[in-house]
Amino acid sequence: MNKPCRMCMVCRERKPKNELVRVVKNKSGEINIDESGKAEGRGAYICKEGDCYTKIIKTKALNKTFHENVSPLVYEKILDKLNK
Repeated sequence: MNKPCRMCMVCRERKPKNELVRVVKNKSGEINIDESGKAEGRGAYICKEGDCYTKIIKTKALNKTFHENVSPLVYEKILDKLNK
């Protein structure tokens, strides 16, 4: 059985879902890391590698994906997740 693959929004590389961090914007507009990978809402995936994280901050890719200014706290949460 094949594992589900998703595309990193930064490097555009397709990887198994469990190798990526999912960031989700729910119906109430909150943006969080989706630990379960099953939260409802608009999702975006990022590689668990430092290069993609650096580029996501530099390009403000989450702002473009979710069509709003994303709080720096969200970027910090992603960094914490990637450092674990």
